[in-house]
Amino acid sequence: MENKKTNRLRTLTEPFKIKVVEPLKVTTEEYREKALATAGYNTFLLSAKDVFIDLLTDSGTGAMSDHQWSAIMLGDESYAGARSWEKLEAVTKDLTGMPYVLPTHQGRAAERILYSTIGGKGKFFISNTHFDTTRANIEFVGSTAIDIVCEEAQDNQSDAPFKGNIDLKKLRALIAEHGKENIAAVIMTVTNNSSGGQPVSMENYKEVRRICDENGLFLVMDGCRVAENSYFIHHREPGYNTKSFREIAQEMFSLSDAFVMSAKKDGLVNMGGLLTLRDSELAVQCKNLLIISEGFATYGGLSGRDMEALAVGLVEVFDEDYLHYRIKSTTYLGEGLRKKGIPVVWPIGGHAVYIDAKELYKNIPLKEYPGQALVCDLYLKGGIRAVEVGSVMFGKYDENGELIPAEKELVRLAIPRRVYTQSHIDYVLDVFDDIIEMRDQKTRGFEITYEPPFLRHFTANFKPL
Repeated sequence: MENKKTNRLRTLTEPFKIKVVEPLKVTTEEYREKALATAGYNTFLLSAKDVFIDLLTDSGTGAMSDHQWSAIMLGDESYAGARSWEKLEAVTKDLTGMPYVLPTHQGRAAERILYSTIGGKGKFFISNTHFDTTRANIEFVGSTAIDIVCEEAQDNQSDAPFKGNIDLKKLRALIAEHGKENIAAVIMTVTNNSSGGQPVSMENYKEVRRICDENGLFLVMDGCRVAENSYFIHHREPGYNTKSFREIAQEMFSLSDAFVMSAKKDGLVNMGGLLTLRDSELAVQCKNLLIISEGFATYGGLSGRDMEALAVGLVEVFDEDYLHYRIKSTTYLGEGLRKKGIPVVWPIGGHAVYIDAKELYKNIPLKEYPGQALVCDLYLKGGIRAVEVGSVMFGKYDENGELIPAEKELVRLAIPRRVYTQSHIDYVLDVFDDIIEMRDQKTRGFEITYEPPFLRHFTANFKPL
C-alpha cells in the first residue's frame, strides 16, 4: 500500500479479511520424496493434500468473495431459461458488447467449439502465443498453430512494457505466405500466458485489428486475464491513465470478433467458461455444437449457482483495490526472487512469476528438462507445487525422435487469487535460498518414461537421471 502524502511504500496488505480458513498439511522432505516418486515426478499427479503452497495454476484455484457465496444461494437450476443464466448473459453482453453469449463448463470447451467450427485441415491460426489447451484444440482438428510474439519478448531481462504483443511484420508475412483464405483466425492472448504473463498494448491490438480488416480475417480475444491486462494498459500506455480498467477492457472487446474465456481466472470462480460472438451464423453453428457436447444453450455445462457466482465475479474483477493488490502481490514475489539472483522474466506479469530454468540450472542439458528439475526441487525442498512451461509442455520431436526444445525453458509460479497472504509468499522466497545453494551442483535432469499424444505435461511420467 502506498502512503499518498509521502509516496512511501508500506507493507503490502491484502484488501480483505479472512472469514473461513482451510488447514494446510506440513510434511517432511522424506515424505515428499516418496510422494513425488509415486506421482512419477509429475507435480500434476501429486495429491493436493500433500502440497503446502500450490502455485501450479491460477485457474479455478481462487477464493470467492462473500458476495459470490451469497449469490450461489440464488442459483436457479432450471434446465432452460434460468434466471441465473439471464443474469450472466446480461452482465456478459454489457461487458463485451457482443450479442451472442454461450456458456461452457470451462475455457477449453469454448476453444474446442469455436476452433473446430472455423478450423480444420489446411487452416492456420496465428497468435502472439497459443497456450497449451488452445494449441491442442487447434492441432486436434488438423489445423496449424503459429506463434509470433514480439521481438522484445526474447529478452527476459528487458524493461519493455508490453512484451505480450504480436509481431506485426511477421503477421503480415504469414498472411502473404499462407494466403488469407487459409487463415482461420488471429488469436490475441491477453495477458500472454506462455510468454511470461506479459500484457498486450492497446496500440498493438488496434494494429492487429487493422491488418485483419485489410485481409478479411477473424480476430479472437483469448481474454481470461483481460482485467489484469487492462491494469497494465492503464498504468503503462499513454492516454489510458484516466480510463477505468473496465472501460479499457470494453475498448479491447470492441476490436474483437469473438471472445473466449476460461472464467476460472478473471471470472473469479472455480468453474466456468464463456464464448461470445458477433456473427449470427457462426453463433448458430457454435450453439448447435454446444448443445450436442456441453448442455443446453442456457447453461452449457454450468449449474445455476456457478452462473450466479460468475456474474458477480465479472464485476468484482475490475475493482480498483482488488486489481492493485493482485498485481502488486505478484510483483512482490518476482522482485524478491530477482533480488536473490533468481533469473525471472521481467517485468513481472499479472498472474504469475516465470523463472528462466535454463539460466538457473545451466548445467542441466535441455534434453533433460531443466524446468522439470526445478519444479521437482521446489516440491522436495518446500512442498511448493509449480509447473514447467518449456520443453515438457511445448517441445516437439524431429524425424529421428530427438527433442526439439521449446524457445524458452520456464517454470511458472501462478498465484491463486485472494488465497495466500504475504507470509506465504515470504515462505516461497525462503525456499529459493535452498535452490540457490544447490543449483551449481545440478548436472542431471529427467527423462520421460510415458507420454500421451496431446498435452503430455498433464499425465507424463519421468525418471530422474
